[in-house]
Amino acid sequence: MSLSAGFVPDPVTVELYSGGGNQASDLGRSCVGTVGISPDVVLNFSSAGGRLAIGVLAGTDTSLVINGPDGRFYCNDDNSGLNPGLVWGRAPSGQYDIWVGAVGDAGPATLVITEGSLDY
Repeated sequence: MSLSAGFVPDPVTVELYSGGGNQASDLGRSCVGTVGISPDVVLNFSSAGGRLAIGVLAGTDTSLVINGPDGRFYCNDDNSGLNPGLVWGRAPSGQYDIWVGAVGDAGPATLVITEGSLDY
């Protein structure tokens, strides 16, 4: 998916299924849960230097793993309750590889991409 700063609608949501057969810690040491081999979503983002927030809403415990444009892995678990989220105050342009992990049971999940706040 490709988005540019000021995208509408905001937020963009993607329905998916959390988890997979691989340990998230294999991607980033501080990452938790299980993830698929390939990213669930590949986001190409053209930034104007502003905010970008990516989060997950689910009825099960999920984690979030993102390989950012700088090549670093960013991980979060339980940002708000059992829902993970990551925020860049000055998001760089480039490719964001996004995995939604399962901490325990896998299940349906909604990936949320916004330039605003993650309102859980």
